[in-house]
Amino acid sequence: MESEWDPLRALGAVTAVCLLLWAAWGVGCTVYVYLLPQVRRGAPWLRAHGAWAVVTGATSGIGRAYAHELARRGLNIVLISRNLSKLKLEAEEIERLHGRVTRVIQADFTGGLEIYEAIETGLKDLEIGVLVNNVGMLYTKKPSKLLDCENVAKRLSDLINCNIMSVAQMTAIVLPQMVSRSKGIIINVSSILGKKPNPLFSAYSASKAFVRSFSQAVGAEYFAEGVLVQTVNPCLVESNMTAGTKYQMAVMNSEDYARQALDTLGLTSQTSGCLSHAVQSFLLAVFQPNWFSLSRWGIKLSYLLLKPSN
Repeated sequence: MESEWDPLRALGAVTAVCLLLWAAWGVGCTVYVYLLPQVRRGAPWLRAHGAWAVVTGATSGIGRAYAHELARRGLNIVLISRNLSKLKLEAEEIERLHGRVTRVIQADFTGGLEIYEAIETGLKDLEIGVLVNNVGMLYTKKPSKLLDCENVAKRLSDLINCNIMSVAQMTAIVLPQMVSRSKGIIINVSSILGKKPNPLFSAYSASKAFVRSFSQAVGAEYFAEGVLVQTVNPCLVESNMTAGTKYQMAVMNSEDYARQALDTLGLTSQTSGCLSHAVQSFLLAVFQPNWFSLSRWGIKLSYLLLKPSN
């Protein structure tokens, strides 16, 4: 009788070993990416990819922080956003604080294909080493069902153009010259919400899932040609989109986030950006599994947790 259970015992032992190896690999990768300063790539390595960095959505939040941190590490900066006066102020600030050359391009990414000709012209003849596709927008300012806002068609069109088309089109503009030089870095800012479907953020999380999938595929296509593509999946970071959240204690300073996220370049193609967000991402995956978050009870709980405070 005892021998009949031997295969099951063997299967259990193999499963346990596999789980332990998986856990050890996860811990090892986390330590390597976030806790070992000696393995990080330095500013000379970053500058070797090209003299210029291009940042979309560069006048606030994560985009602004990336622009300043890249300038601090020695790159000239092209700032792209829709507000020209804010662009000029940020450009002047970068030149004053970091002594780098800047260029500004005004563009409203909720527009269609017509906006990209001017962007391509503005980037012509620049040796672009880093592209940060950061610009993004929420479908609504608060957690909502898909139809719980006015002018649904316009809002969806704006979100798709801003969050999805911008990533694809900016990549298509910058990638050819990176391939021709056999070096370059593309950083696509996704979100923790892009890792699975998220009711009450359905359109936003779907758009960020596109960013994640697109980044992985393009990164695989052009890795052998010297182009590095990294997806950044932040939790709550200081920006216009997190200004109204009631969990301000969990909101990370954007400057600290950009600095730590840039430290992971060359170490991983998928990053939460910093150790605290990696831990948060793991805990959410464990304690909010997909089957629950998509259930009616999960939706009710999400609404209670995310409902804006009065």
